[in-house]
Amino acid sequence: MRQQLLRSGAEELTYEIRGIVKKARQVEALGYSMTWENIGDPIQKSNHVPEWMKEIIADLMKDDKTYGYADSKGMLETRRFLADLNNARGGSQITAEDILFFNGLGDAIAKLYQFLIPTARIIGPSPAYSTHSSAEAAHANAAPITYKLDPDNQWLPDMEDLYLKVRYNPSIVGILIINPDNPTGMVYPREVLEAFVKIAEEFNLLLITDEIYQNITYNGITAVPLAEVIGDRPAISLKGISKEFPWPGSRCGWMEFYNRESSKEFSKLCQTLENAKMIEVCSTILPQLAIPKIMKHPAYFKYREESNAQIGKRSDWMREILGDIPGIKFNPTQGAFYNTIVFDEGVLKEDQFLPIEDEKLNGLLDSWLEEKNMPLDKRFVYNLLAAEQICVVPISSFCSDLRGFRVTLLEENEEVFKSTFRRIGKAIESYLK
Repeated sequence: MRQQLLRSGAEELTYEIRGIVKKARQVEALGYSMTWENIGDPIQKSNHVPEWMKEIIADLMKDDKTYGYADSKGMLETRRFLADLNNARGGSQITAEDILFFNGLGDAIAKLYQFLIPTARIIGPSPAYSTHSSAEAAHANAAPITYKLDPDNQWLPDMEDLYLKVRYNPSIVGILIINPDNPTGMVYPREVLEAFVKIAEEFNLLLITDEIYQNITYNGITAVPLAEVIGDRPAISLKGISKEFPWPGSRCGWMEFYNRESSKEFSKLCQTLENAKMIEVCSTILPQLAIPKIMKHPAYFKYREESNAQIGKRSDWMREILGDIPGIKFNPTQGAFYNTIVFDEGVLKEDQFLPIEDEKLNGLLDSWLEEKNMPLDKRFVYNLLAAEQICVVPISSFCSDLRGFRVTLLEENEEVFKSTFRRIGKAIESYLK
């Protein structure tokens, strides 16, 4: 080309959660059926949208208003409803003007990092949800800066690691918190959130929290919203409906700005994000109109309560099946619908394999393993894909030095769920031998 097309940092945009699908499709092309554990799509796992919820959406489709533009920030009545939900908790108070809608949280995350100067860094957790880590690294043209989540301490953050990295890296302007966490399924206790706020206060940092799974917790655990503990710190909460309703195809997410006027720089960032949405015109109107109607419906609370209880059961089943297998670290989940299983240090080797009788499958696997400098957990994931036709994601793809893989807790059929994880358990034992 006449000139370079891509700016520096563009190569940091990767998404193995969907990238692994290309390999799985090759297996399917040989006539095998695939068990999908790579992505948190409730619909793919036959989760059923309740009829009452479908009726609300169908009725909205009959209203001409549904086919017009929304306000640039989002539908006013929906923003008022969401502001009231937040304010009822008694923490940091907001108005409808502090809420900004996007076409999914992926859109919101991309916009957030797009307008930061390249030298402004947001430190995030590791293992990291790749939409955040890739976008942050791409904007900065550098590898992500991360703090450790500790699998030996129930995936809680290593606060000393975070503190030292913030203290000795003045380019860090903000801390990202994902709570409940993806990919680990951890829910942070209040005292941990307060520790984040304390560090932010000491170094005058912005707090960003991804709370899309806030209402998906189970087995006696509830998630504390950051708004309840931030005091007067500037903060952004990222929320959405894709998992909670469940309606991932709605592509509907939003930002909530807390303490907007507490910092001149933060206020300018909020205004810039709003201006960017005005240029884009608006986000999709149908799901915005549905939010208050669905969340105020008398069946909604019971629906979430029952759905969460079912995920909690599946978390218990997974612990029973995988919890005592030698060679791995296993932590039961508390929120969201993911679990990250980590191999003990040193147990993965270059020459390990799973037996495969089909020569065509062996040929596919051999071609995949030609990738240079492949992390050892990716070798296991590819072996599992070829031998068992189970698609998971290596944890090395979540910006982590740990070696393991992420699975979901979405399969509603008990027999299928237990069979899948028994197969995974046996594959781990066979591979490590």
